[in-house]
Amino acid sequence: MRMQKRVLAIHDISCFGKCSLTVALPIISAVGIEVSVIPTAVLSTHTGGFHGYTYRDLTDDIEPIIRHWQTLNINFEAIYTGFLGSSRQLEIVSHVFDVFSTKNNILLVDPVMADNGKLYPVFPQDFPAGMRRLCSKADIIVPNLTEAALLLGEEYKEGPYNKEYIESVLKKLGGIGAKKVVLTGVYFDNERLGAAGYDVVTNEISYAFSKKIEGVYHGTGDIFASALLSALLSGQPLWNAMQIAVDFTSQSIARTKHAATDTRFGVNFEEGLQSLIKRVQTKNS
Repeated sequence: MRMQKRVLAIHDISCFGKCSLTVALPIISAVGIEVSVIPTAVLSTHTGGFHGYTYRDLTDDIEPIIRHWQTLNINFEAIYTGFLGSSRQLEIVSHVFDVFSTKNNILLVDPVMADNGKLYPVFPQDFPAGMRRLCSKADIIVPNLTEAALLLGEEYKEGPYNKEYIESVLKKLGGIGAKKVVLTGVYFDNERLGAAGYDVVTNEISYAFSKKIEGVYHGTGDIFASALLSALLSGQPLWNAMQIAVDFTSQSIARTKHAATDTRFGVNFEEGLQSLIKRVQTKNS
């Protein structure tokens, strides 16, 4: 019997509103992969559209956790980072990579820091430079187009885009250091939305799209990245892992829109988990 794979997820916990760890844990676990966690902060809700939320910074707890784990000889098939709340956390997570990276595991960084052309207000202006340094250590980075612009020190451009622009961004992001780049929020028209991927080693570029659904839905980036990693660790090639993640995210949004749920509350990914399990376990699904 094969050994169960294990992922370390380093994210915050929003106690209400589906995102971060409350998304990563169930999605990755559903496909049979163990998830260990390092929570970076605890919030009563996520920050998108809610007011008066509580926030407890857990930075001081991270290094003691790591020191304890080092005594246990723990290994991970992947380390997956999302929202990191400060420059100090970036430095600590960089150390986590140094401690737990191996020749065979995957370091996936979702550089959560911006959207819709703007850096999140919680971050100082020098935060993207620190995130770029962390991304240089990653095997895979998963920025949206705003985050990509900040990582590259370029001006954000509104879509629709063209292939020449997207592929230029992908290749420049590949120059940061990661072996694979997955760019989210890509669209060439108002009908389809998805992601573009670049394998730096093979110089291959691929795309994955689904029907575009209007509206702002919180937590979908975390859902996409978690599904993407689940598919990759299950043996899917990058192009297919992207399509699986795009479809899973789009279907989660569609269920939520159909139910007319308050979009601040997150999307209904739970009812799609059985379908996700089948997709990741099917060869080139």
